Amino acid sequence: MSYIEKENLHMWVKGNPLQEAFLRTPTPLFDFSSSRKEDREELIAHMEKMMRTHYGVGLSANQIGLPLRVFIARLPGSGRSRYQGPLYVVFNPSFSHTSFLKEWGEEGCLSIPGVYGEVKRYKKVTLVGQDVSGKDIEIAADGFLARIFQHELDHLNGILFTDKARNIVTRHD
Repeated sequence: MSYIEKENLHMWVKGNPLQEAFLRTPTPLFDFSSSRKEDREELIAHMEKMMRTHYGVGLSANQIGLPLRVFIARLPGSGRSRYQGPLYVVFNPSFSHTSFLKEWGEEGCLSIPGVYGEVKRYKKVTLVGQDVSGKDIEIAADGFLARIFQHELDHLNGILFTDKARNIVTRHD
């Protein structure tokens, strides 16, 4: 069963009433028993292509119209390298631990193009979930990676960054 259909070939955006309603709907837990590993790998490859095409550092499945509890993330690179480090693939993510300390930082979103704002996020998180094979994983993250994880988990819970942001601006870089 392929997950990718015509409607999953573009970014779903706030401002389109049907798409925004979908983005604001929490995703159900991913059921590994109802899919093949090959189909999950195809899904992740498609999500990575979409993330790269739109110059993102994270992408949740619901941002391309799929009601699946999975996101991908990758730290930005420098110079000629768009990305650095591994591609994080997390099915059924949740936090097992968050730091007490929080910090403000600027965020944008592929589903709200051209809009930026400051969001207060935990400085450190421990993320748990499953990998593409369904194996349990745990990832400790701090700094920008922790911010990405929180942003993407919010997406899967139907929350957009603008719901939490201050000093929201529109700009076209």
